[in-house]
Amino acid sequence: MPDKNQTDSHAESPRPSPLHATHEKLGATFTDFAGWQMPVRYSSDLAEHKAVRASAGIFDISHMAEFTVTGTEAGEFLDVALAGRLSALKVGRAKYSLLLTETGGVIDDVIVYRLRDDEYLIISNAANRDAARSALQDRTQEFDVGVSDVSDDYALIAVQGPHAEKILSSTSGITDLTTPWDEQRYFAWASASFDGAPLLLARTGYTGEDGFELLVPAARATALWAAVSTAGDPYELVPAGLAARDSLRLEAGMPLYGHELSRDTKPAQAGLGRVVVTAKERFVGQRHVEPAADARVLVGLTSEGRRAGRAGYPVIAGDSEVGTVTSGILSPTLGHPIAMAFVDPTHSDPGTELDIDVRGKRIPATVTTLPFYSRKK
Repeated sequence: MPDKNQTDSHAESPRPSPLHATHEKLGATFTDFAGWQMPVRYSSDLAEHKAVRASAGIFDISHMAEFTVTGTEAGEFLDVALAGRLSALKVGRAKYSLLLTETGGVIDDVIVYRLRDDEYLIISNAANRDAARSALQDRTQEFDVGVSDVSDDYALIAVQGPHAEKILSSTSGITDLTTPWDEQRYFAWASASFDGAPLLLARTGYTGEDGFELLVPAARATALWAAVSTAGDPYELVPAGLAARDSLRLEAGMPLYGHELSRDTKPAQAGLGRVVVTAKERFVGQRHVEPAADARVLVGLTSEGRRAGRAGYPVIAGDSEVGTVTSGILSPTLGHPIAMAFVDPTHSDPGTELDIDVRGKRIPATVTTLPFYSRKK
């Protein structure tokens, strides 16, 4: 599922998650994230990251925004409003898509779920809640649809890792599941109940691991977190914060809005050209969605040693700056530095040797295909 690192205009001071009291009891360290006071870590970034790769982690992602699109022309509307062909999406399935500007840049990356023939759910990034809502509502004028912002009604909890399915299938209180656990496919969803409240379970995530995202009424979030945590004890489930979520998504080569995506970025530059269905009759941004031939493109960079390139660090070839790092870390899983960067297309081929300027010291780096890490199936 997509994420953010910008400030939401919704609140002058950080707003608490429905799970804030739970995080305090767990000893979380908090940060202002997209206008929310969210847990950045509970123990250590490294321990939480490794737990998700080896067993499972539970994340509070209630800062994400949710919109419903309803009406007889909901599918046709989304075909125009978004870059993908959402009218072809089957009920019970989900699809990653992009909300574009008129000039083909990215307002937000979203996941769309088809709930019924005439109803869709869109999960958007927290910092773009206002922008996404405004863009969607502005595009409804020709269609028999309504767009509703239901973000404040729900909490969103992610359970990610190789033991996620085992944990959730043994969680007390989850009943009335419409699809058996072992039949739930990636980028699909099932409905269920939790202690009598509606629950949507989506096999999606932002970590590169198997896992689920659980949408539940905000008033039931604390009880659901507790039930999942209890079921996860035998599987070494750990609470994980935003720092681990960021390092996990970077290893998996997943873009972060404000780093790899922006209004100045065309989808194809970020390796997301496949998301755009150019064969559609029309969609917002269609006329300008193709980048210029010399536009920088997103690549992976790997290095040796311990010093990692960070966002904003220059990428060098010879005596010339040919790119900029957008995200970088010392990979906890791989044990060496990794980064994503936009570079000139003439220096984007896998195997190309470049340098990253890390605080005045040139660190050799090699262009590689993304992702850096793929889980074993």
